[in-house]
Amino acid sequence: MASFLLEFYLLMAILLLMIAYAGFEGTLRVFTYLELQIKYAYVRILMWNMKRKLKAQLTADTEQFIKEYDAKRKSNQD
Repeated sequence: MASFLLEFYLLMAILLLMIAYAGFEGTLRVFTYLELQIKYAYVRILMWNMKRKLKAQLTADTEQFIKEYDAKRKSNQD
């Protein structure tokens, strides 16, 4: 219980000091910036996952294309 109150008071002190230093608008801009950074990190994770899936799919498609191309080339040479 005491640690919860300590954390709460510390958080309130930091918030009040931020408002005193940068003003209310500046503090809101900091929180907006943090929110955008978190959203951007989520989008980067999704993009990395999409890149990994596409790379695997393109590698498989390329191997299949090469096999078909070689088979057709051999049949045309005969």
